[in-house]
Amino acid sequence: MSTTAATASVLPTAPWKALFNQHIAKMPTPHFVFSTIAAAPSGSSIPYVPRARFCIFRGFFTELPENSHNTTEKNPKVYESDCPTFTTDVRMEKVAHIFGSSVGHADRLEQTQGSGGGGPIEAVWWVEEVGVQWRIKGRAFVVAPDIEGKEESSGVRTVKSEVGKRMRVVDESKEKDWSWARELTATFGNQSPGIKGSFRAPPPGQPVNQPYSKELELGGKVEDDNDAVARENYRLVIIIPDSVEQTDLSDPTKARRFRYTFDKTIRANGGWRTEELWP
Repeated sequence: MSTTAATASVLPTAPWKALFNQHIAKMPTPHFVFSTIAAAPSGSSIPYVPRARFCIFRGFFTELPENSHNTTEKNPKVYESDCPTFTTDVRMEKVAHIFGSSVGHADRLEQTQGSGGGGPIEAVWWVEEVGVQWRIKGRAFVVAPDIEGKEESSGVRTVKSEVGKRMRVVDESKEKDWSWARELTATFGNQSPGIKGSFRAPPPGQPVNQPYSKELELGGKVEDDNDAVARENYRLVIIIPDSVEQTDLSDPTKARRFRYTFDKTIRANGGWRTEELWP
């Protein structure tokens, strides 16, 4: 049963989304740079430091890409969104950054293990095949196994509320049949056995001479979509875009930057304001 926020948006598709999808489809692998901010080391003269890493775009939330090898139960086609997603391991530093830079300012490990977050981020794709750079500025939210349970944490409520505002209903008759937990499992099922196996790897960043659970291994493969260890570490990250920039450098004589800014007061153009700028 769906527990999505009742305020789910009915805005039309963002004006930049179709072209973004066309461009990303031309990339051999849809890598992008995902940047967060982190608390500076103790004693530093500045409060925050930037952190960046490559991630893989996994499609827009609620619009799971087709995968014939994914045997998990799928949600009915109820929603669409303009929110890019990627997957990560809860043990990675980026998860702590997403929580630590959010309004809640999580500063303890136990505060980063469930759903929540909302910290500011940037995501940048360079699509060399078409000579266009895409930059998304916004907030990132983490979806964990606690997304549906007997009791909802404040983090779960925040994810459902904030992401729900950007989910468009396309079939109201099946809303009650849509499930956050089912969507999370289906996104896990869309990963390759090797990627699923990476969630059973030794603790990221831990010195190799320190002890760790022997059920963890490098290079392993996971076929079971309900593997307890892998699923405990697996997380889906949803980016809520507040600003999108498309910088077209394909023709130096006609180069342009288009900036799309989300404004909830605008009902036309999916709630997006468009500006044409010099690159």
